Amino acid sequence: MDEKRSVEMSADELAQFKAWQAAEEKKREAQRVKEAREAYCELVDDVIELSFPILLEMSNGIMEKKKNILEEFQKAIAMKAEVYGVSSDQFSHTFTNSAGDKRIIVGYYMRDDYRDTVNEGIAKVQKYIESLAKDDDSKALVNAVLRLLARDQNGTIKASRVLQLRKMAEDSGNAEFLDGVRIIEESYQPQRTANYIRAQYKDGEGKWQSVPLSMTDC
Repeated sequence: MDEKRSVEMSADELAQFKAWQAAEEKKREAQRVKEAREAYCELVDDVIELSFPILLEMSNGIMEKKKNILEEFQKAIAMKAEVYGVSSDQFSHTFTNSAGDKRIIVGYYMRDDYRDTVNEGIAKVQKYIESLAKDDDSKALVNAVLRLLARDQNGTIKASRVLQLRKMAEDSGNAEFLDGVRIIEESYQPQRTANYIRAQYKDGEGKWQSVPLSMTDC
């Protein structure tokens, strides 16, 4: 049976002992935190290695099925043009079943883009607009107009803003302004981007509900 012994310490010795205890506890805590963080990193690595092949397989499966579905609907779009005698360059097509409770929308996105000649048009417009800045009121108007020429996060000018510029140019009657806007418009070269498929159905209340087709829709 262990015997308990008492040790007499001076005030300085006791302070040193407590300081040592605190330092040792700090080391143990630091080691515990280090080991916990290492365990977390190992867990993340394991989960990624487990999940990545599954997600890759899902992605490949979705892409293949999306391609097949789009090909089938391209046949329907071509047949619609032939049957109804109308060809269309619309961005999307909606197909509804005979029962009226299911529909699929296929289409593609368009992104505003311009040839490099747009820069000459912008320079012309800016030159004319900035020449109007005579006082504080006109400077505020000039700044408002120039904001229409501001590029978005993709580095392009919104086509809707160019329409606003066109109206302003026509109202001004200034040849330089009109020509600058014309150059911008002639530089417009929209780019087709991703295809999309949307599926919807009517619920018990007759409202259209979307079928989740994206990982973010879960």
